Amino acid sequence: MAPDKNRATAAAILPLVGGARNITSVAHCMTRLRLGLADRSLVDDDALKALPAVMGVVEDDTYQIVLGPGTVARVTPELEALVAAEHTQPPPAPATPETPSDQPDHASTASELAAQGAALKAARKAKNATPFKLFLRRIANIFVPLIPALIGCGIIAGFNGLLVNLEWLPSITPALAAIASGFMALIAVFVGYNTAKEFGGTPILGGAVAAIIVYAGVANISAFGQKLSPGQGGVLGALGAAVLATYVEKWCRKWVPEAVDVLVTPTLTVLVSGLVTIFGLMFLAGEVSTGIGTAANWLLDNTGAFAGLVLGGLFLPLVMLGLHQALIPIHTTLIEQQGFTVLLPILAMAGAGQVGCAIAVYKRLRHNTSIRTTIKSALPAGFLGVGEPLIYGVSLPLGRPFVTACVGGAAGGAFIGFFSMLGDKVGSTAIGPSGWALFPLLDGNENLGLTVAIYAGGLLVGYLVGFLATYFFGFSKQMLTDLNADVDAGESPTARAEAEPNPAKAPAAV
Repeated sequence: MAPDKNRATAAAILPLVGGARNITSVAHCMTRLRLGLADRSLVDDDALKALPAVMGVVEDDTYQIVLGPGTVARVTPELEALVAAEHTQPPPAPATPETPSDQPDHASTASELAAQGAALKAARKAKNATPFKLFLRRIANIFVPLIPALIGCGIIAGFNGLLVNLEWLPSITPALAAIASGFMALIAVFVGYNTAKEFGGTPILGGAVAAIIVYAGVANISAFGQKLSPGQGGVLGALGAAVLATYVEKWCRKWVPEAVDVLVTPTLTVLVSGLVTIFGLMFLAGEVSTGIGTAANWLLDNTGAFAGLVLGGLFLPLVMLGLHQALIPIHTTLIEQQGFTVLLPILAMAGAGQVGCAIAVYKRLRHNTSIRTTIKSALPAGFLGVGEPLIYGVSLPLGRPFVTACVGGAAGGAFIGFFSMLGDKVGSTAIGPSGWALFPLLDGNENLGLTVAIYAGGLLVGYLVGFLATYFFGFSKQMLTDLNADVDAGESPTARAEAEPNPAKAPAAV
């Protein structure tokens, strides 16, 4: 997308979310533009979904607009610039979207499915605003900004590994290794910085305390009867150290006199939390990190097919609830320990089941131009691992297809898990992408060709089982009757029955 197109997309989004004055925060993750909104009622959901660049919307703790990887990173700064420029302008008049007075019992168009999806998301949001789940989302907010660096360094590491195996460019591979490993060597510092920022502390103090974990000099210190090692505890230790630093800092701000606050507060914060980190957190977090790696390997070595079935089958509900980001610390810990996470390729199978499900819906609803157009628009993103448009625009509002999509994910996960039982582990050197976008990041304990083949096989199994389960069990007879009527916006069913669906007349995809 060209820069002017990015600006145009941002300019189109801004009035539809209530203008600059209605936006309290702007951020983005791998695929979504995340907006904090002062007044949710000012958002025009239908108009947003109709924008060509928008793949869907998700209402969670923030209002999230799915733009897809790459695009979201370019549109976000353009929107931030527009928000900053328009803060001095008067806010636009709020839109009052019309609400149909009588809705059919069964949604039969893409817009009706999207409305049902929005209602489901709102209900689930209310149910899931528990302290524990809100805490998990805060943890996710710490790691989401790190994903671009993890992806970039992971791809470079994979490319460098290929060059080393082929014995090509030996003068360049050490430099590539340094580029790929530099970020991972200091990831604890970035985690500490983001943790303090998320929990309301001074970010640089969080980073300073977390930096103790990767400092080479800790090798001269003993705790719990054994020498510490640089990096012990990893990202989990950094997270705990920064949270502690935040609470120490807040206590100091409350009790330390203002006249000496600038000297005493940062000193006590770093000293107290630093000592606790060295003589407690590093050892404890190191034990937990080792336990995570041991448990993941044991699980796949001994119950691989079953573990893959459960993980692949349950991941779509986590995505639906927006809680899948809470797994990032586990993935990051595994990458620190082993060089790759064995869980991500299995979880990625959920997206394969979703794609197979969507193709089956497309085949079954031959006369529903509206839903079929939505699927055609969202499938390319689905193949690349962006599943939200298919989840919220198709399978979740339909109900049963969402379950059959999970069945496809379970089958793909079981396939990869089975090979793990045989000793052929499939992993990813970074987190974030899935689907076809994960191929450049694949790694494992065997040769790369076998690793790629197993992952590709899992995708095919997920596609096939998701398709078959949805095709044969995803619809009741009544659903097929209601949904398979000739439906096209602006045209009567009678007129549509006289001609084959014409994509040129199809309504804009949500």
